[in-house]
Amino acid sequence: MSQRSLEALLRPKSIAVIGASNKVGRNGHLIMRNLLDGGFLGPVMPVNPSYQAVCGVMAYPDIASLPRVPDLAILCTNARRNPALIAELAAKGCKAAIVLSSPLNQTEELRQCALRHNVRLLGPNSLGLLAPWQKLNASFSPVPILPGKLAFVSQSAAVANTILDWAQQRKIGFSCFIALGDSMDIDMDDLLDYLARDGKTSAILLYLEHLNSARRFLSAARSASRNKPILVIKSGRSPQAQRLLNSVQGLDSAYDAAIQRAGLLRVQDTHELFSAVETLSHMRPLYGEKLLIVSNGAAPAAMALDELLRRNGKLAKLDDDIREVLQKQLTPDIIVENPLNLRDDATPARYQKALEALLDSHCYDAILLIHAPSAAAPAGKTAEILIQTLRQHGRGKFVPILTNWSGEYSSVEARHQFSEAGIPTYRTPEGAVTAFMHMVEYRRNQRQLMETPSLPTGLAANASDAHQLIQTFLDEGAKRLDTHEVRAILAAYGLETLPTWIANDSIEAVHIAEQIGYPVALKLRSPDIPHKSEVQGVMLYLRTAAEVQQAANAILDRVRQTYPQARIHGLLVQSMANRAGAQELRVSVEPDPVFGPLICLGEGGGEWQPDRDAAVALPPLNMTLARYLVMQAIKSGKIRSRSPLQPLNVAGLSQLLVQVSNLIVDCPEITRLDIHPVLASGDEFTLLDVSLQLAPFDAESQSRLAIRPYPSYLEETVTLKNDQTCLFRPILPEDEPLLQQFIAKVTKEDLYYRYFSEINEFSHEDLAKMTQIDYDREMAFVAVRESGGITEIIGVTRAMTDPDGVEAEFAVLVRSDLKGLGLGRLLLEKMIRYASHHGLQKLTGITMPNNQGMIGLAKRLNFAVDVQLEDGIVNLELPLPVIG
Repeated sequence: MSQRSLEALLRPKSIAVIGASNKVGRNGHLIMRNLLDGGFLGPVMPVNPSYQAVCGVMAYPDIASLPRVPDLAILCTNARRNPALIAELAAKGCKAAIVLSSPLNQTEELRQCALRHNVRLLGPNSLGLLAPWQKLNASFSPVPILPGKLAFVSQSAAVANTILDWAQQRKIGFSCFIALGDSMDIDMDDLLDYLARDGKTSAILLYLEHLNSARRFLSAARSASRNKPILVIKSGRSPQAQRLLNSVQGLDSAYDAAIQRAGLLRVQDTHELFSAVETLSHMRPLYGEKLLIVSNGAAPAAMALDELLRRNGKLAKLDDDIREVLQKQLTPDIIVENPLNLRDDATPARYQKALEALLDSHCYDAILLIHAPSAAAPAGKTAEILIQTLRQHGRGKFVPILTNWSGEYSSVEARHQFSEAGIPTYRTPEGAVTAFMHMVEYRRNQRQLMETPSLPTGLAANASDAHQLIQTFLDEGAKRLDTHEVRAILAAYGLETLPTWIANDSIEAVHIAEQIGYPVALKLRSPDIPHKSEVQGVMLYLRTAAEVQQAANAILDRVRQTYPQARIHGLLVQSMANRAGAQELRVSVEPDPVFGPLICLGEGGGEWQPDRDAAVALPPLNMTLARYLVMQAIKSGKIRSRSPLQPLNVAGLSQLLVQVSNLIVDCPEITRLDIHPVLASGDEFTLLDVSLQLAPFDAESQSRLAIRPYPSYLEETVTLKNDQTCLFRPILPEDEPLLQQFIAKVTKEDLYYRYFSEINEFSHEDLAKMTQIDYDREMAFVAVRESGGITEIIGVTRAMTDPDGVEAEFAVLVRSDLKGLGLGRLLLEKMIRYASHHGLQKLTGITMPNNQGMIGLAKRLNFAVDVQLEDGIVNLELPLPVIG
C-alpha cells in the first residue's frame, strides 16, 4: 500500500464525510462541526441521503454523486457498512479514509478490503487526526491546537485527549496529531516514514501500547531518528498491564533495548511525557552532559542535585576563571561552586549578573536556573530580566537553558513568559533534571547509533557444521540438549565448554573421575527438575573415589525421596574449573513474542527472571553493541563489581556475546539457550553448564529477528577483466575506515558526478550513515580485494528503497585509478539482480550530462536515458522483472 496515499490523509485538499448529520451528539455532526470550525480551506462534502445540507453545507445522497474525488473520506455511519463504503470510495478514486468505529470481528474483512481496493485506512476506532498547518481537525476532539513543529502519534485516544488538553493550556503547537486506533492498516512505521520527511515536523513523540511488526517499526524508527528526535512512552510495563491493554506480552526490557537500539528515547510515565513535550518543543541541541545549577536556595538546588546523581548525570566543574569573575560579581557571602546558591535574598539583578558571567564561560553544557518564590526576586520580574539577558548576549541563543520556577500562584505567569520565549520550563527541580537527562540519554543513544564497531579477530563461525549437528538431534526427536550434547554445536562458533561426561550411576561416576583426574564436579541430569539446587543436585570439589561415590548416591537418593516421579538421566561429571577469584555470569537467549530472540546478561540464580535480573539486547550484536550490553549490565547492577585484582574483561565478554549472537542468528532452530554459569577469570571465559532447546523451523531463517542481520548469502566472488578476483558483499558498519580510504582515491571530478557538489571531506556522521545501513530498506555492495596483504574497497554501488518498497534510487562509484576493468558494470548488474529478487519494480538514478561513462553503461544495461539539459541532469530508469 502506497506511502504516497498518506499525503491524501495528512494533507487532503478535499474531504467527504460519509454519514454526516445535523443531529447534535452524532459522530457525523461532531466531525462536520470540527472540520468547519477548524477552518479547513478545501471543500467539505457531507454524504447523507436524508439531508439537503449538513451544518449549512450542501449534502450529497451517496458517494457516486460527489462532484469531485475526495482525497480523504471520514466514515461516520453504522460500522456494518464500512466494507461496502470502502469499495464505493475506491471506485470513486478516493485513496484514504478514517474509520471511526468498527467491531473486532470486522477487522480482517476491513484489512482485506483496503488491500484489494488500495485505500489507506486510519483506525478503526480512531479519535482521528489534527493537522494545524492545514487547518484540519478531522477528529472527535473539540480542543483546537496551534501549529507547531512537534508531531504526536498515539495508540490511545484517552492519552491523546489528555495531551491535547495539556498542550492547549501550555500553548504548545503540533505539526500533526494522530490517534491510530486499532492500527489495522496505517501503523506507526508508516507515519514515521512520512514524518521523517515532513518539513513541518522537527521532532516526534510516540505513545505505544503494542507493536504489530517489531521489524517494520524498528526499521522506520532507526531511519527517522537519524534526522529527528523521537521520544517514546510505552505503557504496559507489567504483564498484568499488558493483559489490560490486550497487547502481546513481551518483556518490557526488550522494548527498552529496541528503543535504545533505534536511537530513540523512552520516557517512563505521564509526568515525564509532559516534560518530554516541553523539552522537544523548546530545548536547544545538547553537545555535552555537564549541567550547571543556579538557585536562590540550597534546598531546591539539593533536590535537583540528588535527582541528577540518581540518574547518573554529570555536574559541571567551575574553572578558576569563572570562579574569579563570579566572586567579583556576587556578594562575599556566596560560595562559588556548582550548584551555585545565590541565597534566598537574591534579587533579579543578582540572577542577571550570575547569568551574564556564566554565558561567557564554556565549563558546562547546559544551565538549570531554579527560582523559589521570593519577595526579593518576584517570579515574573526575574523571568523577564533573564529572558532579556539571554536575548542580548551573543551565546544566549545557543546555550541550552532549562528553568524551574516553583510554586503555582506566583510562578504561573513566569512559566508562561519562558514558554513564550521558547525556553523550557518545569514546575519542580526534579522535573527539570529529568528533562535534562532525557536529552543526555537521547544524545547517548544517538552516539551509539553512529558509533563505528570494530571487527573482533579470529571469530569462528562454521554454520554448516552447526546446522548438520542440530538437524541430527531434531531427527532423533531431541528437544533439549545438555552441556555434553551441545559442546560440538558451540565449538562451531568458537565457544568452548568444560569437557563433560555422563554417568548412569555412582560406579560409572567414579570410573570417569579416575580417568579425567580430581577434583571433579557431579551434577544431576533430570528434565523434570530444572533447578538442581532444589535437591542439592550439584556437588563440587570431589577429590577421591569415595567422595564421588558417596556424592553420586546421595544426589540420586534425594531425588527419589523428594521427586519420586522425576525422570533421572544420570549424572554429569566434569573436571573442576578454577573458580579462585572468578566471577560467575549468566548468558541466556530467551524468545520474546514481539521482538524474537533476546540476548540476556546477568549473574542469574535459581529463580532467574530476565526482565528483572538481566540486561537485554536484540541480536545481531557486533563488538560495540555487545560492549554496550556489558556496560549496561554493570551500571544497572545486573553484574556487580568485583575485586580490582580480577577486573572483568569487558572486551572478552563482549566477544563471547557476539559469538552467541552469531550462533542464534544462523540457527533459527535454537529457541532457548542458557549458559549458567559462565566463569569469567581474566582473559578466560569457561562455559560450565549449558542447556539448549530446539524446535523445527520452516520459515525464512531471518524472519524471527526484529533487526535484519548481515545477509551473508549475498556474498559473491567475481573476476575482473585483468583476471583479478574480488569479493562483492553487502557493506558492513565496520567498513567505515576502508570506505574513507576508498573515497580518498576517488578524484574530485568523479565525486562531483556522484554527489552533485564539491566534497572536501566526509565526516564520521556521513560515513556512519553510508556503512551502518538497514538491510531491510537499503543496500550497498562493496567490491573488496586483497592487495599486498591489505584489504581495500575498490568500488561501491548503493540503492535506497522508497518506503513503499516499489522503486529504489541507485548510484555506482569506482575507484578512479581502476576504471576500465568492468567493475562498474559488474557492480550495477549485481544491484539489478538484488533489486529484482527483492521485489522492486523499478531502479532509477540521476547523473550529469558530462558523465558519459555512466550514461553509456546505463544504455548498455537497457536503462531508459532522459537528458534534461535545462536542469543539467540525466534521469536513468530501468523497469525490473519480478523474480520469485
